This record gives sequence, C-alpha cells and structure tokens, in this order.
Amino acid sequence: MAQFDVYANPQPDSARFVPYVLDVQSALIDQLNTRLVVPLSRVGLQQARLPLSLCPVVDVAGEPLVLMPHLAAPILVRLMKKPVGSLAHRSAEIMGAMDAVLSGF
Repeated sequence: MAQFDVYANPQPDSARFVPYVLDVQSALIDQLNTRLVVPLSRVGLQQARLPLSLCPVVDVAGEPLVLMPHLAAPILVRLMKKPVGSLAHRSAEIMGAMDAVLSGF
C-alpha cells in the first residue's frame, strides 16, 4: 500500500456520498493492520464555507471530490482492495490540509 493511493470506500453505508478514501499513512508504519484514510466526499462541493486550504477539491476518475482531512479515520487493511488511482502529485497540498487539522496552520 502506498501513501496517497485512492481506494473505493469499503463502507457501503457511506459510499454514496464518499465514493473513495485516500490513504495518508506513512509507509514507515506499514506493519499495522490499519491505514489512516481521508474521505473524498461528494458532499461539500457547493459549500463555500469550507476553506480550500483545509478541504481542497481533487479529481478521481473524472469526478471532483472534496478532501475531508478533519474526518480522517483508520480502516482495516483487509477491507482495502486494489487502488483506483493516486493523488501523489497533490501530496504537498494534502499534507498541508492534514497539517491544518493537526496544528491549525
């Protein structure tokens, strides 16, 4: 599993609104049976009050989605199937959003 890979959301209850999750966990702790993921949400695209520095819009499979780092959560590795893409080219922006959640910057 690679940091910044995108996976289909394995949670059927939320997949309609959050079709994908983004793996943000460092490879330094690959031995864990969970990965820290950030939801990529359809909800929030029209909400102007979400700051872009915290919740940037990303494109996955031609669909614009909102990164929701404030909703990051662990998911069991066994639930994550084959990645559908990567957002490694947006890593600086993603890490900035995670930093905004953790330190307020």
